[in-house]
Parts: sequence; C-alpha cells; structure tokens
Amino acid sequence: MKINQTCMLVGETISLVPYRPHHVLKYHGWMQDKELRELTASEPLSLEEEFEMQKSWATDEDKLTFIILNGTEISESREAEESRMIGDENLLFLFSPDYGEINIMVAEKKFLRSGVASEALTLMMNYASEKLPVVKFSAKITNTNLASMRFFEKNNFVRISESEVFQETTYELDTWDFTLTSLTAVTYPF
Repeated sequence: MKINQTCMLVGETISLVPYRPHHVLKYHGWMQDKELRELTASEPLSLEEEFEMQKSWATDEDKLTFIILNGTEISESREAEESRMIGDENLLFLFSPDYGEINIMVAEKKFLRSGVASEALTLMMNYASEKLPVVKFSAKITNTNLASMRFFEKNNFVRISESEVFQETTYELDTWDFTLTSLTAVTYPF
C-alpha cells in the first residue's frame, strides 16, 4: 500500500518499516522453513517470485505490509537494517476497506514469546485506526497453530468461526474494543 511507503512506526522495543527490495533476500530465507510456511499457510516461492510479490505488496491498495525490526533506531544502512529483521506484519483488505485481516509472523525464533508480536499488533492497529477507515480487525489462524490462537485471544480477539474445510479459525476485534495509544511515526530513509 502506498500510504506506508515513507513511514517508520516506532514502538518501545521494535520498529515497523515498509517492505522494500533490500528485505527480500532475508524474507525469502525465512520462507524456506517448512514449519514456518505451514504455520503461516504460505506457499513456497522462488526468489524471483518473492521480488515480484514485494513489488505488488508495495503498490496494491488492499495490502498494508511492514517488516518488523528489532530496536527503535533508524539504521545507518540497508545492510544494518536487514540484520535487525525479525518478522513481518500485514493488514489485508480483501472484502471491504473497513475490515482488515491482520497477519503477524515472528520468523526469528529467539524473539518468539518475547512480546514483540503484541507490540507489532498494537503498532499496526493504531496506525490503521488513525490512517484508514478500519472498524474491524480479523485474524485467520491455521487450526494447528495453537500459539497464534492463544496470542490473538490474549489480545482480546474473539473467536467467531472455525472452518474444517480450510482448517482455520477466524478471530475478530472491533476497533471500539481496542484502546488507541499514542503513535510515533517518522520518515523512513530507505
């Protein structure tokens, strides 16, 4: 989505930056992990396909994508920024511009269960609530991904359906059930 192409969201311990070409190699490396693909319901892509995907996500008006970085400082170089990558976060508007499906992936295992996913969730929901006409967030979780189910339940999302056909559970949270906090956004240098 073009709206976030010059925006860096700064939290207490992490930052969210737009998904850029210099992030693709590391992201592609993460997606070689079969378990990670299964947990995120992702298909394997070639490196070329991954670069094409990055381009489309940067311009599609129904997808908002950020890379999660460890730390809050602005990196001195693209290489330094790549070394801080720990995951990604997406907000998809597949059915309506006011209904956003949120996806969070913490790919670096040492950051699992460290609080970064909750912080990333808060940053994204604050940004979307402030900049877009979102009234409801949803999350679709693979039925075997119990950790993600617990995560969204802990963050006040309510289970609304379970599909045996697609093997996924859907959670929702209305924006009025979410407390906005102050948001720090700075100009993204890369």
